[in-house]
Amino acid sequence: MFKNSSFTEFWCNLCWFVSWCSTILLLVSAVFNNTTALFYQQFLLHASASVQLQVEPVGRWFEAFLKRRIRNVSASFQELEEEEELSEEEEDEELQLEEYPMLKTLDPKDWKNQDHYAVLGLAHMRYKATQKQIKAAHKAMVLKHHPDKRKAAGEQIVKGDNDYFTCITKAIEILSDPIKRRAFDSVDPTFDNMVPSKAEGKDNFFEVFAPAFERNARWSIKKHVSHLGSLESSFEEVDNFYSFWYNFDSWREFSYLDEEEKEKAECRDERRWIEKQNRASRAQRKKEEMNRIRTLVDAAYSCDPRIKKFKEEEKARKESEKKAKAEAKKKEQEEKQRAELEAVRLAREKEEEQAKQAAQQAKKEKEVQKKAIKRERQKLRTTCKNCNYFVDDEAECVRMMESVEKLCDRLELLSLQSLNEILASGNKEQSKAAIEKQVEDVNEQLQQEREAEVKAQQAARGSEQAGAGTGSGKGWTEEELQLLIKAVNLFPAGTNARWEVIANYMNLHSGSGIKRTAKDVINKAKTLQKLDPHQKDEVNKKAFEKFKKEHTAVPASVDKAVPSERFDGSSSDSNPAPWTTEEQKLLEQALKTYPVNTPERWDKIAATVPGRTKKDCMKRYKELAEMIKAKKAAQEQVAAKSKK
Repeated sequence: MFKNSSFTEFWCNLCWFVSWCSTILLLVSAVFNNTTALFYQQFLLHASASVQLQVEPVGRWFEAFLKRRIRNVSASFQELEEEEELSEEEEDEELQLEEYPMLKTLDPKDWKNQDHYAVLGLAHMRYKATQKQIKAAHKAMVLKHHPDKRKAAGEQIVKGDNDYFTCITKAIEILSDPIKRRAFDSVDPTFDNMVPSKAEGKDNFFEVFAPAFERNARWSIKKHVSHLGSLESSFEEVDNFYSFWYNFDSWREFSYLDEEEKEKAECRDERRWIEKQNRASRAQRKKEEMNRIRTLVDAAYSCDPRIKKFKEEEKARKESEKKAKAEAKKKEQEEKQRAELEAVRLAREKEEEQAKQAAQQAKKEKEVQKKAIKRERQKLRTTCKNCNYFVDDEAECVRMMESVEKLCDRLELLSLQSLNEILASGNKEQSKAAIEKQVEDVNEQLQQEREAEVKAQQAARGSEQAGAGTGSGKGWTEEELQLLIKAVNLFPAGTNARWEVIANYMNLHSGSGIKRTAKDVINKAKTLQKLDPHQKDEVNKKAFEKFKKEHTAVPASVDKAVPSERFDGSSSDSNPAPWTTEEQKLLEQALKTYPVNTPERWDKIAATVPGRTKKDCMKRYKELAEMIKAKKAAQEQVAAKSKK
């Protein structure tokens, strides 16, 4: 009665029904005069009173309300449903079915290997077909291929389930069930499972791999599938794409390919065994499917030009960061080194300043002391002169004058002050006695110094004899002394294993045949250092004269430079002037400026060294070369001995 009425119409009909019932009850009460009838009459009168309710449309009523408001009409749900049915009929008319040419040749028993979409004429739509379209296609196929209709048309029908119409029934049975349809879609015979190779996608990456990912995107459980993109895709987009496909979750399952159906089992144990076999085969096929997807993603990743570009950019970024870090570290080290140098410089300047102040202070004190000594000496001389040196005889006066001068030279400030205090007392005899006592003390001190010097000379001669005894029992000849002076000048202080090198050099160039050790050389060098200055000058003079004679005969093997501080000596004025440090620097710079292949090389070198001729420069160069060779030979022998 109220099947296709709206909610408002329903209430109106209900009120009309209640009024009709109340009328009947009134008639009954009038006839029977029944109290119960009167009670129901009053109840129905109250119930039939019109009540205005505020109703808010929801659900399909709200949808109808919106449609009415949009269309600006007032219509019932029956009319709306009729419109929907009309729209569905229009969709059915628009649905174009493709007739399966092999439909009549199908074997109903082999339904599992049949294409159910093709059976219903939906081969062109397949998994995209909706349930309405599937039902419409089934309806159209039934109207065309139903056995009764074909029989009425005079076609011979196969009895039982062997007619091909059974395939249509099986197709709608599978495609109308979501679970069975998913199982069939998972093994869609028209799906292309091919995975492009790396060689195919190397040159045309996007043209080859984009369709492959589009095909396989249908298996994704997630609705929003990441697409391959283009060459201009950002790093985030590419990273999201490969993250999605490496973690791809597929709904594809292979229950449709089960070889045994558990419903056909005769007992529970057989059903369990069939289910176990089916699960194992499904798991194996699922594993193969996931390996196929993984192979597709790996091939795409290895061929993707964007990945290569991102890796190069990342490598360049890391290189730049590494370079920046190295530069920062280098800069930090330089800053640290600069700070250390600055601290050292400040400390050195502070030490120099302190040393300078201490030197100035010492100089001031020395000047004060010097002035005080000078005053005391002048005072002593004046006092003695005024007192006629405390004697009456002229000869004795001269002697006392010499004694006073000796006291002025030898006595220190305190002694002079004490002596002047005694002289200031005015007692002539006491003053004379004090002066004579001081003179005796000075003479005694001088005598002790002379004795100590004699002992030192004797000890030096004894050490020289001991050194000669160690050197094969023979003393040092003049030639060996000259060779020692030459070696000491050739190998200055700071040379590695200096005394071993000097001893080795002497053993190589000495003609005496005596092998000298480093200890012998050190003792003899100390002895020569303690010689009288005149004797040292004489030895140095003889040594350099001999060297110059050797230089005129053969290439020089010793530098003509001024002797070192240890053996200070002077050269003869008749010989050429030795090379100064400034001349040596100019010569070295000229040798670097004008290499061997320079034309007129030695003329240009001589022009850069003032006061030196071409012959002098060449001679000096040969001397330096010989010295370097001698140095290397001596040092190599010492190194070889140390290794042994």
